[in-house]
Amino acid sequence: MKKILIIFALFATVLASCSKDALETKPTEQVSGDGVMEKTTTALMALDGTYRLMFEWGWPVLANYHQEVGIMGYALMADLMGEDMVMAQQGNGWFWFDYRYQVKSRYTSTSWRPYGLWNYYYTIIANVNYIIAAEETMEGPTADKNSIIGQAYAIRAYCYHNLAVMFARTYIGHENEKCVPIYTEPTSAGTQGQPRSTNEEVYTRVLEDIDKAITLLAEATPARDKSHISSNVAKALKARFLSYTAKTQQDWKVVATLAKEAQAAGTICSFDNVSNGFNSAEEKFVMWGFLTIQEQTTTNPQFMAHMDYYYGGYGKAAPKCCSAWLYDKIAETDARKAWFNATHEYPLLQEKFLFNTNKDANDAKYVNAICDRIYMRVEEMHLLEAEALCRAGEDASAQAVLNNFMSNRDKSYNCTKTGTALGALTTDLTGSLLEEILIQRRIELWGEYGRVYDIKRLKQGFVRTAEMGHPADGIAALNSLRCDNPETWDWVMTIPQKEFDANKNMDITTDQNPVGSGI
Repeated sequence: MKKILIIFALFATVLASCSKDALETKPTEQVSGDGVMEKTTTALMALDGTYRLMFEWGWPVLANYHQEVGIMGYALMADLMGEDMVMAQQGNGWFWFDYRYQVKSRYTSTSWRPYGLWNYYYTIIANVNYIIAAEETMEGPTADKNSIIGQAYAIRAYCYHNLAVMFARTYIGHENEKCVPIYTEPTSAGTQGQPRSTNEEVYTRVLEDIDKAITLLAEATPARDKSHISSNVAKALKARFLSYTAKTQQDWKVVATLAKEAQAAGTICSFDNVSNGFNSAEEKFVMWGFLTIQEQTTTNPQFMAHMDYYYGGYGKAAPKCCSAWLYDKIAETDARKAWFNATHEYPLLQEKFLFNTNKDANDAKYVNAICDRIYMRVEEMHLLEAEALCRAGEDASAQAVLNNFMSNRDKSYNCTKTGTALGALTTDLTGSLLEEILIQRRIELWGEYGRVYDIKRLKQGFVRTAEMGHPADGIAALNSLRCDNPETWDWVMTIPQKEFDANKNMDITTDQNPVGSGI
């Protein structure tokens, strides 16, 4: 593995460690890079540094820094690649090229998505591999060690899953297609690069890692705060991963069980609190997120600044809006209708994500640009449980889970639909229960999950139209693509040139993903 995978050495990660607790105690700069994994006390600082790296902006690329804002930035990228989010203006250009599918051809650059995504996830993998390698030698209380090592396994599983989602076609139907290289040992600039593994091999690694995480975290010191992956978050991640690989009704029953168990990590956001701005990871519905303090905040290069129109920065220059098609699926009695402003000059402007719900640019939260990062909400697990039960043939149970969830969004809601039929396109309606669950998922997770990931998983195609609210550029961008076909390579990122230059086990003539649709 060459330099592309090791921008930050482990010690650099430790120096970057800035969790709330760490900033208020001993400075992490006093931790020596040598022997940092010998004790749980110092290894915890390395783990905190890795979490910090996951939301720190800019570092994965050599330019275009302001659209490299970590986990939520990649969720926004993938949302804009779909049909439910409208980018009303180009603004400063951030995320515009994702929206218009103009990044895959830039794989020779170290400033664009192919390099940024690859470098982001493999750098984090390289860091946690050092932590995992110390499993047998690390000194300290067993519960503390289980916590540190268990979280490292969960992070690695999360990274490989996301690499698979972005750099390969769907697992189901393409199990033996090439995915991404696997590294499980500590690496350096001189480490030999690995060939691309198959989807089957990568997901075997993902599931082995998340199982190890769940086992260790079950006997670990409880997560210090929501910045750390807890045992329930690990179960939620496994449920999410399995939703990409499940084939049989029995597989889906496992997903349903995991999703149900993971719900212990939080409480559904209430009807009266739905329009809360989604800016605090302290909320009871947040399972996993990063708790930010003033010393860690930034201005424009963060997810919220790209979303919040009233902040006056990128969110105003490039307004993010809901598609009219999806908005029309939100009942007038549904509290989520308030997430989108139907009377704004930019129709259906998003007001789901706000620094402060008062929308006052003079407010301290706006002036200081402070907000937490929310990575996973418990609502995802309720909707995934409903989907899994439906796919397992348990319609009545799925209806009950969905109706219970929706009682917190629309008090008059009652679903009696059945069946699992889906249309070839996401706008082709069948009237099935599964479709209804997925529509509620599209509404609920708008802006925070990454819509194109679900489109791939569900093996559907999509279109954009002016009636939905998409601008001419956003519609024209798809004219030469095959986003109507789930077999398309348009949703599969190209591998950066730097990897081919450094890895003798990867050949650009046989290992590069198609730049175009490929079908």
